[in-house]
Amino acid sequence: MAIFLGLVFGFVVMLAAAPGSAIAGFRHIVLGGFNRIGNVFYFATPILMTGLAVGFAFKMGLFNIGASGQYTMGMFFSLYVGFMWDLPSGIHWIVAILAGMLGGMLWGFIPGFFKAFLNVNEVITSIMFNYIGMYLVDMLVQGNSIMYNSTMTRTNYLPLNAQIPSLGVAGSNVNLGIIFAIIIGFILYIILQKTTFGYELKATGFNKYASEYAGMKGKTNIMITMVIAGGLAGLGGAFAILAPSAIAGSSMTYEPINIIAAAGFNGIAVALLGNSHPLGIILSSIFISHIQRGGTLASLVGYKPEIIDVVIAIIIYFSAFAMIMNSALASFFKKRIEKRHPVLETIEDKSVEMKSDKMPDNNTKEAE
Repeated sequence: MAIFLGLVFGFVVMLAAAPGSAIAGFRHIVLGGFNRIGNVFYFATPILMTGLAVGFAFKMGLFNIGASGQYTMGMFFSLYVGFMWDLPSGIHWIVAILAGMLGGMLWGFIPGFFKAFLNVNEVITSIMFNYIGMYLVDMLVQGNSIMYNSTMTRTNYLPLNAQIPSLGVAGSNVNLGIIFAIIIGFILYIILQKTTFGYELKATGFNKYASEYAGMKGKTNIMITMVIAGGLAGLGGAFAILAPSAIAGSSMTYEPINIIAAAGFNGIAVALLGNSHPLGIILSSIFISHIQRGGTLASLVGYKPEIIDVVIAIIIYFSAFAMIMNSALASFFKKRIEKRHPVLETIEDKSVEMKSDKMPDNNTKEAE
């Protein structure tokens, strides 16, 4: 319902911006992604991982707004292993992915430590480490002559050994990363829903003091949560930068321009739309990537690229108020039913009264 209403209001915005092109532009947004399905899955991969990073922390009562920094740090660790380490072709890209995860875990550990032992709000430290990570990585990349190509003002192409194997979709960068990301989403679902470890993490998120009273290690669980969330975002950076390009012999590159990675903030939108549920996040990341890829085609009929961000923002807005909308709709339909069938309400009230009459009077028994 939230997605449907978001699309309807998005169409109204497009209608207000350019009435003559609204139908064609909206058709591109909704259907355009189907013609670029390979790139839909490629661009869904990093936001799926950052969405899991944010959603996982949400489940523990933490707001991991530092996914951008963890994503950037994971990207740098993968680049470093890709360029600087000489490994056999079969394992080079695997080690580079694991290095990306390690970089993200390191950047998630620090806010987790401050939160657990010094009670520093994780939002503040995460935002600070977004900037620290961005400037640090840009400085390190520009200072490395093997990684950085000053004539292109970006990194060189990664060696073929360090690139994640492609899935072979023509004209697309899609690779094994999307399969790994989906598998990770399912594993996360099993951990959260089916294991004692996941239960303890969620219990800590609901009430840290109650969980500690019950024998759980609240501080340790907070740190573990942030480390895992950082590792997920770091994997997103690794999957994004280690991807082979559709152009033979090339790969994705990183441009150090002192801008915080958007994938981290898109992960917040993905997590909200997926209700912080791992399986919901898988679907919401693919959906957002789908309308983003279709949205780029809206420029063919005269729309600015920013219009698609407006549509996505409206959808997220409606998703955030989904519970309120559901409650309002339920109340609306209940009132309509009661108006049409007033007898049912009377019967329900009488049945409640009869039950209360039959209930034993505990006070009387206690007195006896």
